[in-house]
Amino acid sequence: MGTSLQPMGNIAPGANLSAYMQAVSRFSVLTAQEEQTLAEDLYYNDSLEAARRLVMAHLRFVVHIARSYNGYGLPLGDLIQEGNVGLMKAVKRFNPEKGVRLVSFAVHWIKAEIHEFILKNWRIVKVATTKAQRKLFFNLRGAKKRLAWLTNDEATAIAKDLNVEVKHVLEMEGRLSSYDAAFDAPENDDEDSFFVAPAHYLQDKRQNPADLLEAANWEETNVNSLENAMQQLDERSRTILQRRWLSDSKSTLHELAAEYGISAERIRQLEKNAMLKVKNWMTEAA
Repeated sequence: MGTSLQPMGNIAPGANLSAYMQAVSRFSVLTAQEEQTLAEDLYYNDSLEAARRLVMAHLRFVVHIARSYNGYGLPLGDLIQEGNVGLMKAVKRFNPEKGVRLVSFAVHWIKAEIHEFILKNWRIVKVATTKAQRKLFFNLRGAKKRLAWLTNDEATAIAKDLNVEVKHVLEMEGRLSSYDAAFDAPENDDEDSFFVAPAHYLQDKRQNPADLLEAANWEETNVNSLENAMQQLDERSRTILQRRWLSDSKSTLHELAAEYGISAERIRQLEKNAMLKVKNWMTEAA
């Protein structure tokens, strides 16, 4: 097609994403025969109207793909816009004689544009502090052709090409994998970007400071009350409770019975009475 393909008119993912998504969802999905007819009209007759209809019918598919890239901290509207560019490139190159549906052909072009957009918009803080790092900064992006992490062989090959150490390549890759994200969500926030903005997930809403302080004070009070109650017991009862309940290596009834020269049942009775006394003293103190 010699003329630029601009089939979307005034429909674009701007500030109001919800309205855009509602709009694209109203476009009818093409049947296989309808798609074939339009594709042939575009391919053989260079019909811009056919191109427009093909693009419009697949805008919802772009939204679906763009949603899967929300974790990169970039606005969903921008991801959709880039995906739409990929869709238009796919429509322009689609050959109806290949016997495949447009959606299968277009997914590559849509993802390629989104990938390129993500790579260009990641931000690096203090990325080049040494000569080797500066060299990597200006060369590694060109050498890194995909979003996946480099394998050991790929990192070794890049290090050899750039005449740097492999560890510097891996370090720079980690820095390239960082990006800037606003602490607060955009003013016109949507459901998908809700989970990206740190302001939404850094706050711990399970307990407020007052509850935490109350719990800490309650625990401290109980510990102090227990210590005071234990001090009021006779030495044997206190030792039995400590070794039965408060020691890391707890003693059995029979072990204590052998030490004190009494029956295990008597140790159990002493333990029960001591616990009852401690409970009553702690209740009175409260």
